[in-house]
Amino acid sequence: MIGWPALKWFVLGCAMFLSYGSTALAGDWAEAAVARKTGGALGLPMLDHPSDNPPSAEKIRLGRKLFFDRRLSLNRTMSCGMCHIPEQGFGNYELQRAVGLEGRSLRRNAPSLVNVGYYKTLFVDGRETALETQFVSPLIAKNEMANPSIGYVVELVKSLPDYEKKFEAAFGGPATLQRIGQALAGYQRSLIAANSPFDQWKYGGDETALDESAKRGFALFSGKAGCSQCHLVGQEDAVFTDQSFHDTGYGWMREQERQNPPATQPLEVSPGVVFHMSRKQLDDVSGPVLPDLGRYEVTQDPADSWKFRTPSLRNIELTRPYMHDGGFARLEDVLAFYNGGGALHDQQSPLIQPLGLEKNDLADLEAFLKSLTSQDFATLVEEARVEAPDNW
Repeated sequence: MIGWPALKWFVLGCAMFLSYGSTALAGDWAEAAVARKTGGALGLPMLDHPSDNPPSAEKIRLGRKLFFDRRLSLNRTMSCGMCHIPEQGFGNYELQRAVGLEGRSLRRNAPSLVNVGYYKTLFVDGRETALETQFVSPLIAKNEMANPSIGYVVELVKSLPDYEKKFEAAFGGPATLQRIGQALAGYQRSLIAANSPFDQWKYGGDETALDESAKRGFALFSGKAGCSQCHLVGQEDAVFTDQSFHDTGYGWMREQERQNPPATQPLEVSPGVVFHMSRKQLDDVSGPVLPDLGRYEVTQDPADSWKFRTPSLRNIELTRPYMHDGGFARLEDVLAFYNGGGALHDQQSPLIQPLGLEKNDLADLEAFLKSLTSQDFATLVEEARVEAPDNW
């Protein structure tokens, strides 16, 4: 008898397989992606590109192929696209925390890669500063793609005959560490989605693009609720992040829960079917829950304990679960946490205070957040599935 998790992934796999080759994209999708990266999008600033990695259609095509190639993991089963699933906001809304090679658990949720090119630092602790180098970490992490070294990956790519012509077309030479990073970065920077109903209202002048609830929500967001202190909104564009790191109280709260776990924990085994498992049952089949100190792990400065990078809020409706470890399943859970003033511990940012918002206020805030969903998002999914991944 097939279990629910296996059946779910089988059905998802069949649906994804049927979608390959059935694209309705007109013309050269990669050239369109270049135009999107260089031409701007309503609501977002112009995207900066490194001087040594200007955009090109050949790099984007190559980067997409690398992104979805499962041969680039140690046992040829994992690709970047298996944690950053296009249909799930280029994240994974089915898992609270990411799962890597052979089912090895990670501490954090797989973040959305949509609009990732606008971040000044990468990962929620900010340990990387460029997409051109960010790819190394997941390729060699033992609980992600588990390759023995990055040199091993370079030699593997060079040995695969289907890559030779693509690297020649994109770079005029064979695969190297730098070129792999530049191709992956080129593709990821093409994942731009703005032009949301909010953008059409705020930056496009269309008063009909937002309903009254979302408009009230934006007034709260930029006023009484204080959200825009960290999720910045400019006069001409909005990335919805201050690119900084804050202790909102959430990371500290999760550490208290780790040190003092409940006697039982709910476990959903199929939609709507929940068992309450004892701590001993969970400990018998899982590894220890590890602490996560956020930015401190990069700087080693105690003042940075439990600080995490401010995420963009664009397309947030599509990128659940929320927080760095996926601890909140619904937007209303996130809003309730901030409305209550976070965890109210000593090191928590003074920007996080009890808000006293009523139920209708929270509903308006949620309506505003849902208005940040891009109408161009489907194009990114269609481009991602333009060809079947390697080692399918």
